[in-house]
Amino acid sequence: MSNSNLMDKIRLEIIGMSYSQSQSGAYALILGEHGGVRRLPIIIGGFEAQAIAVELEKMKPSRPLTHDLFKNFAEHYNVFIKEVIIDKFLEGVFFAKLICLQGDSESEIDARTSDAVALAIRFRCPIYTYENIMSEAGIVMEDKAEEMQDQDEEEINPESDSEEFTSHTPEELEEMLQKAIKNEEYERASKIRDEIKNRKKD
Repeated sequence: MSNSNLMDKIRLEIIGMSYSQSQSGAYALILGEHGGVRRLPIIIGGFEAQAIAVELEKMKPSRPLTHDLFKNFAEHYNVFIKEVIIDKFLEGVFFAKLICLQGDSESEIDARTSDAVALAIRFRCPIYTYENIMSEAGIVMEDKAEEMQDQDEEEINPESDSEEFTSHTPEELEEMLQKAIKNEEYERASKIRDEIKNRKKD
């Protein structure tokens, strides 16, 4: 494969997050190749996972989180993120950069991959990586149903999380959801929201 092919950009999309089985208190952020079967699993901390989940689930924090503050600050000075590129993979660690625009000027800022993804969601900008990184660190998922099953198995005690909410009415769950968001208990809010979604499916 030629060097130019190795540096070809690949568009990524967020597939989901699950508890990390390898590191306690951490999460696995799964990024997928747009239109492809390869997945890029990235271990991130609980705070960063929360920052990504809050925006993905369209929750409105009572106060801006750090990434919201960054976005507000950047936009105040007319700085926008054009794209995020996961550009390095060294000794098991991913590195990323933000491609920023201010008027006609374009610049790059180094960032942790988890922060870069949290900002990409807020700026609604694309996330990319290079072919050489996907070839080295990507995992091929040929069966998407199998992938979903694997993610379900990684969750820790899902029954114990949901049992707490089963006795409540939909109205009570909505009130509990709003209260959790107000108190900035986003992990609890996600579980309540899941219970509400599950009931709507039944």
